[in-house]
Amino acid sequence: MSWEEVIEETRDFLSEEFEVDRDLILPENSLKDTLDLDSLDYVDLVVLIDENLNIKLTGEDFKEIVTFGDFYQLVRKKLAL
Repeated sequence: MSWEEVIEETRDFLSEEFEVDRDLILPENSLKDTLDLDSLDYVDLVVLIDENLNIKLTGEDFKEIVTFGDFYQLVRKKLAL
């Protein structure tokens, strides 16, 4: 899977799961604010990423994540793309 396909797939499942317009899931937008995440939602997010991308993340991984761009870089690092 190419990096662009990973981003598109990620946008699709985040949009569906968190009921957010896919067009709002942009690299410069806030992950927390756009998805309206609370602490329990982060657990859901970790599970979604594992199910959809086969990546094991923890709450610690999200400490420095502010934007979707930051999130995508974390995914890219974990996938070694």
